[in-house]
Amino acid sequence: MNALTRAATAYWQSSIGKKLIVAITGLAMVLFLAGHLTGNLLIYAGREAFNEYAEFLHNAGHGALIWVARIGLLVVVVLHVWATILLTRENKAARKHEYEYQATIQASKSSRLMIWSGTTILAFIIFHLLHFTVRVTYNDADFVDPLNPERFDAYGMVIRGFEAGFFNFIVVVFYIIAMTCLCSHLSHGVGSIFQTLGLRSKKAQGLIHKISVGYAVAIYLGFISIPIAIFLGFVK
Repeated sequence: MNALTRAATAYWQSSIGKKLIVAITGLAMVLFLAGHLTGNLLIYAGREAFNEYAEFLHNAGHGALIWVARIGLLVVVVLHVWATILLTRENKAARKHEYEYQATIQASKSSRLMIWSGTTILAFIIFHLLHFTVRVTYNDADFVDPLNPERFDAYGMVIRGFEAGFFNFIVVVFYIIAMTCLCSHLSHGVGSIFQTLGLRSKKAQGLIHKISVGYAVAIYLGFISIPIAIFLGFVK
């Protein structure tokens, strides 16, 4: 093991190293969510716009970039959850002193539940990938774009995935629960990113809190609006 490897291992094992990994991976997911939501909202623009967007993503880099993005996102999520779990264990081990226990009692509910919301979000990501990426319940031949027979009808697949029905009702409920966990996570996590990266000060604390909450609310309303609108028949 060379000096660089030993230094990297030591940094990873330190609390500061884990917090930095949580912050960097968290920032990557924050940026991804904004971009992903922007694309998903094209469902309201109709079949043509949404399918053109889906086709662009799948053809970018001759089809390679979409898989690079998927694998990269999965690595980011796993690292984020793993580092968070390790930090949570360290914090529990450190609660042997009274003043540390009191600090924990005073922590926000979203902060204390971050480990559980993070695990729920990870489970949802796996389900979401199986549902719309791997398409374990769908046959591609069932979705041919009526406006372009040579193109996959991603729009139709999303409609099928959330349209009214008992199974889809469960899917929509799970989607809303996952988004609730996600936004609870975001409302605390975005501010923590600023703090870990040294961008948070007492003067800017109020503004950063507003940005965190505002971002979380926007992401929440944007994402849950899609399955609800489709299930209720507003988007067909």
